[in-house]
Amino acid sequence: MKTGTKDYYECLGVSREACEAEIKKAFRRKARETHPDVCTETDAEERFKAVNEAYDVLSDPQKKAMYDQYGTVDPRMTGGPDLGDIFGGFGMEDLFSAFFGGAAGSRRSRTEGRDIAVTLDITLEEAAAGASKQVVLNRMVECEECSASGSVDGSGVQRCTDCNGTGQRQSYRQTFLGTMTTSTPCTTCTGSGDVIANACEECAGQGRVPDRDHVDIDIPAGIDEGMQIRMRGRGEAGIRGAASGDLLINVRIAPHEFLHRQGDDLHCRVALSISQAALGADLPVNGIDSEVEVAVTAGAQHGDSIRVRGKGMPRLRGSGRGDLIVHIAVEIPRKLSKRQKELLAELGETLGDPDRQSTLQKLHKWITG
Repeated sequence: MKTGTKDYYECLGVSREACEAEIKKAFRRKARETHPDVCTETDAEERFKAVNEAYDVLSDPQKKAMYDQYGTVDPRMTGGPDLGDIFGGFGMEDLFSAFFGGAAGSRRSRTEGRDIAVTLDITLEEAAAGASKQVVLNRMVECEECSASGSVDGSGVQRCTDCNGTGQRQSYRQTFLGTMTTSTPCTTCTGSGDVIANACEECAGQGRVPDRDHVDIDIPAGIDEGMQIRMRGRGEAGIRGAASGDLLINVRIAPHEFLHRQGDDLHCRVALSISQAALGADLPVNGIDSEVEVAVTAGAQHGDSIRVRGKGMPRLRGSGRGDLIVHIAVEIPRKLSKRQKELLAELGETLGDPDRQSTLQKLHKWITG
């Protein structure tokens, strides 16, 4: 192990020869022990984060191999490719939600699983053609040891005697205004009102355990920036078999090099020379999925646009596609050879030059209208 690197095996309490199942089991145990809702030590949040970081590396074969070889997954120290943020875009609040269904330090009485939201970056080409993507989630899944019941012997839940099944405990304090009553979640049943008589050791009676899951996502053709895909039941698992939450994928489309999207239409800019604008031309333009031949009519003006039907984005809801709108930009040359100047001078004479404007000034005025 290199000096200054983190010992992920020690963090999870496993040997370097530990198998995938042993690493997962150790992670679940450590995650429960160090979660700030359970652990009262001042460094609980940092320890919880370190446990997740260790599991993220050791549960990924590529990262684990790099770590075993170099003692780190930092590409600056290994010379390898950047493997990205080990939390996959999740912050600490997201980790608390994905693992325990709430923010740090919070408790809740709900039993159904919470929704998980992620942001997915795609290209404009992927938005046009559709794509299959995969995201990695740290989330609660049903406990296999107890079949999500939370009990090792199937005895199930019982009413909590500390709160009489209300999930709340009340405290009373005398003030000059009278007796003040404060309600807080019951610490015995964590606000659910129920307890497990013979709790499963793997999930501590919750019927669910933290895990790392790979989820495949189908991106439909024509999806637009800011749209959301909802995958029912792919959020965190509920407590003791309660309904699972949903996975919400917020789509973000990267800017394109030369295409700009407005609804189902695509816009692009094409540069024309003076001669092409005056005489007309057939120009190849790169569309979203193929090259498009655009016919520019003679006498095209700077700022004109040409609409090519059906060469835009697929319509997400409905048939057909939008249009490709090509915007004309006529370019005036800044430097001319002697022969080019002579030819333009001759052209200027044929166009007439009563105001004795320079030929290029005359052409510029003609082109731009």
